[in-house]
Amino acid sequence: MEVKVAKSAGFCFGVKKAVEAVYQKLEDPFVHSAIYTYGPLIHNEEVVCDLEKKGVKVLHGEEDLEKLTEGIVVLRSHGVEKRIYDKLQEKGITVVDATCPFVKKIHQIVAKYSEEGYQIVVIGNDKHPEVEGIKGWCKTTPVIIENKQQAMEFVVEKEKKVCIVSQTTFHYTKFKDLVEIISKKGYDIVVRNTICNATEERQTEAKQIASEVDAMIVIGSKSSSNTQKLYEICKKECKNTYYIQTLVDLDFDKLKSMGCVGITAGASTPNNIIEEVHTNVRIKF
Repeated sequence: MEVKVAKSAGFCFGVKKAVEAVYQKLEDPFVHSAIYTYGPLIHNEEVVCDLEKKGVKVLHGEEDLEKLTEGIVVLRSHGVEKRIYDKLQEKGITVVDATCPFVKKIHQIVAKYSEEGYQIVVIGNDKHPEVEGIKGWCKTTPVIIENKQQAMEFVVEKEKKVCIVSQTTFHYTKFKDLVEIISKKGYDIVVRNTICNATEERQTEAKQIASEVDAMIVIGSKSSSNTQKLYEICKKECKNTYYIQTLVDLDFDKLKSMGCVGITAGASTPNNIIEEVHTNVRIKF
């Protein structure tokens, strides 16, 4: 059996930076304070569990933050609302800011344009932590759009200028489609494509591999937005696409008759999990 592994599979730059930041603090002999992450560090249960075993605690929201009096708080790659920064500063808590640079750029864009009176539109999942953080940098209430229906229903005053940004892990083609719908409404629009280049490359490569194989394996957490989108893209190209979190979830019986299998993984999937799946698929067939 031939196995094709996507070169872009696994940790993206932002996630890698966040994970390394926490492990560096754990290994630093001069750090004696408790270490916390604001929300689960990444959308991968394996990594979060390993950090918990090493003593890293998760703050699940502002209520947990209010109770904190000391320690080190790591801000994950998804970023957080401006008020969280302000609250940490007020409390005098040490902060390790591991926010992805691409996400920080969005914070700067929405802060600037909302200050200038633009209606901010964020293309993305309203409940995703990255979008929650973006909303917290807007000076006025933003509009969140995730699908065509919401784009068609979008209405603001004709004289209002509109600034459109995107969640970094959103589906690029879907983003273009939604922007086109809004653009036809005749508003004065500024469009900033803030989808991460790594996301576009990962999606493009996954689509290409899926179109060439008999079966496709997509590895990542069920709570990972970018992995879910990878699965959707691959499923359109290859009907035998399987979404797994670890090797345990993989049904090898379904791969027995396959001549070629492709493997990709979300931005929060550690390399050791990808390698384990790759190795076992090769060994068994």
